[in-house]
Amino acid sequence: MKKTGICIHTLIAIRSIPSERAEMVSQLLFGETFAIEEVTGNWVRILNAADNYEGWVDKKLVSYLTEDDFNQWNSVQHQKVSIPYTTITENDTLKPIVAGSNLPIADHSGTFSIAGIRYTYPHSVIKEKNEEITLTSLAKKFLNAPYLWGGKSILGIDCSGFVQLVYSIYGINLPRDASKQIALGKTINFISEAKPGDLAFFDNEIGDIVHVGMLLSTHEIIHASGFVKIESVDHQGIFNQESAKYSHKLRIIKRIVI
Repeated sequence: MKKTGICIHTLIAIRSIPSERAEMVSQLLFGETFAIEEVTGNWVRILNAADNYEGWVDKKLVSYLTEDDFNQWNSVQHQKVSIPYTTITENDTLKPIVAGSNLPIADHSGTFSIAGIRYTYPHSVIKEKNEEITLTSLAKKFLNAPYLWGGKSILGIDCSGFVQLVYSIYGINLPRDASKQIALGKTINFISEAKPGDLAFFDNEIGDIVHVGMLLSTHEIIHASGFVKIESVDHQGIFNQESAKYSHKLRIIKRIVI
């Protein structure tokens, strides 16, 4: 069996090359598992089991799983944290975790273990009381989150990480990058036919997909650009009220949830 690991930190940066100065291309969230593809010095090349995204992480942050630990972790039912920022207990200290973190559905005591470390959490960490989960309600929880290239949390997030995270909490796995997300779903030919939760993709002058956001209606979109915000959208693209100009040119709308 290939060596595997698990993220037991709030977040772990995934970098493009094995260097602390390298570009952060994505992040691991608490409870996400990965295959270990290569070890070079103080760096480990991993393959995220959730989305098959590959990159380099600091070896100091890797928690290795034995085959028994890996099988045990994957044999129980898990659920994504839906609260943008909260805490669980690690042994007897508080640990911050963010939405999208992967927790096993624990027994009545709310206790589970990873590689000998005991964790405890209340049920409210997974789902707020009387919470009605929809794609758009989840998306709005991240309003005003700062933009961060490669980010996947309320602490900093990019456009494709934003829609990937929201869909993940909802129970649908998407690829990490917009250029691959666009290949999924049903094409919606006219924005007047769009439904809340549809994804809108935007291109640049040479036709490359450079941005993605989630439609809230036929005329509003929520997306990460500078920060997570709601703006006007039409068949041309996203219209910025402050500049009175279109900031992104609409390429295509895709429906993932039929």
